[in-house]
Amino acid sequence: MILPIVAYGDPVLRKVAKEIDADYPDLKELISNMKQTMYHASGVGIAAPQIGKSIRLFVIDASPFAQDEDLSESDRIQLKHFNKVFINPKVIKEEGNEWVFSEGCLSIPDVREDVFRKASVTFEYDDEGFVRHTETLTGLAARVFQHEYDHLEGILFTDKLSSLKKRIIKKKLEKISTGKIQVNYRMRFPNFKKR
Repeated sequence: MILPIVAYGDPVLRKVAKEIDADYPDLKELISNMKQTMYHASGVGIAAPQIGKSIRLFVIDASPFAQDEDLSESDRIQLKHFNKVFINPKVIKEEGNEWVFSEGCLSIPDVREDVFRKASVTFEYDDEGFVRHTETLTGLAARVFQHEYDHLEGILFTDKLSSLKKRIIKKKLEKISTGKIQVNYRMRFPNFKKR
């Protein structure tokens, strides 16, 4: 089932999400619905807060990025197979030089901005069977993970922008929160006023 994506301005996007366990109700169905929602919106990742649930869960399928010819062969291979579910992830360390990439977010449609992130991230997470893993990602795969992980911490990519950039996009963000935008997927707007 395709779920509505929560728009910028909703308080759920600012909460630190809670851990879950294997008894979380209808978890398999929720994961399936999140994947369908992500694919329907042409996203490469979606976190539970973006569908209104403040829990430590996100899904990623970064395989569309594997087509980018500007990437190294190792990056393309890593991205081609980067399709996973992350439950209760915990970042152990971020390292390497910061690099810039134009990021967007399904909760903040029509806004893309350059964001600096560390080149490598090491983390722990539970898979769908609640088996714990430790993994390190680099490059674009690390960035996608870091973006989704931030959602669990109540952080949006726009928080990482300079104060000047934030002022420039302020009106756009207000329009998003009130639903005064055109999107080709279902959204829930926190400040929508019926006319």
